[in-house]
Amino acid sequence: MLIADLYTIHKNEITDEVQTVEITLNPDSHIFKGHFPDNPVTPGVCMLQIIKELTEDRVGHALFMKKASNVKFLAVINPEKTPDLVITNRFKDTEEGIKIQSIFTFGDVIALKVTLIFAQL
Repeated sequence: MLIADLYTIHKNEITDEVQTVEITLNPDSHIFKGHFPDNPVTPGVCMLQIIKELTEDRVGHALFMKKASNVKFLAVINPEKTPDLVITNRFKDTEEGIKIQSIFTFGDVIALKVTLIFAQL
């Protein structure tokens, strides 16, 4: 985990094509002290890093992000108000690498939709 205190995994279910993960963000993480004081917001780059870490855990080796497309930040994730997230990653092996369609939700709210391609380091 790149940012050791950013989140805790509570549930991680993996099938051949889908990974569903429940996490809780740590509102006391140093990330939120600078982004932003008195109004913490989860940085988009941290959400992408979480996807990368979950994918590396799934495949068992280090990866790098080769491509990002259809990136849609649809709602602000404030770790003090909505720390509990569900991340759904749909996997497909392609010639370019591992293609992932990821969705972050809290409750019925979709916060992020993104398509990523990762390749092995």
